[in-house]
Amino acid sequence: MSLGGINMKSNIKVIKKITVIIMLVLLSVNVVACGKDSVKADENNDTVIIGLDDTFVPMGYKDEKGEIVGFDVDLAKEIFKRSGRKVKFQPVDWTMKESELNQGNIDLIWNGYSVTEERKEQVKFSDAYLDNRQVIIVLATSKLSSKEDLKGAKVGTQSESSSLEAINKEQELTRNFKDGQLVLFDTYNDALMDLDAGRLDAVVVDEILARYYMKQRGEERFKILNGDFGKEIYAVGARKDDEELINDINKYYKEIKEDGTGENICNKWFGENILK
Repeated sequence: MSLGGINMKSNIKVIKKITVIIMLVLLSVNVVACGKDSVKADENNDTVIIGLDDTFVPMGYKDEKGEIVGFDVDLAKEIFKRSGRKVKFQPVDWTMKESELNQGNIDLIWNGYSVTEERKEQVKFSDAYLDNRQVIIVLATSKLSSKEDLKGAKVGTQSESSSLEAINKEQELTRNFKDGQLVLFDTYNDALMDLDAGRLDAVVVDEILARYYMKQRGEERFKILNGDFGKEIYAVGARKDDEELINDINKYYKEIKEDGTGENICNKWFGENILK
């Protein structure tokens, strides 16, 4: 082999090594850049990201224009306006809400979020701001009149909801539902649509949502049965270590409750002041 051939091979090897080094450098730069883009929600102190189920009327939902509106939305906007922070509303899979929160993808769960013992283990709650019950809604033509009449009935609710938690506490009743089981839906809205279409006999749902739904769809078409699956309260959920955010919410909620702003928001959505 000639000396020129050896030099050519050596040069090729050097070029290959340089190429590999350049590629590794570019790759590492790209990884760092991607890491900078993947900023967790709580690292941006100017913007608070609120996770919600965007079908939960009237608390937080998408209107006909595709905009997120609702009672909780107005309340949150007012509170964070006073605290000097921006707010962004992020629809989430409601079955994954606590995971989204604790992974840092959202800062708060604020959407008719009921306080339960199970949830207390996963999140830090603000002061309560509304009372609620888990009621049973049926069509007005239904022969059902009380909670006890649910034996043999086809009953539905939203999965991973406080309604489901409340129902599961009464196994003696639920095992007597039709087919011995509860029908679960991704959203309360889906369950109520099945009720409206006659595919369900009853839906267990937050009273606030039920009353609003009846008012919108025609109160004469539905009725709420005697008896319920328990009383509860609504509050805002944050990560366990997010003391500052919860303190801000409590402080400014008290302020808007005292100066009448909260009452105005209530009247807009419910026609009366129901703040706790």
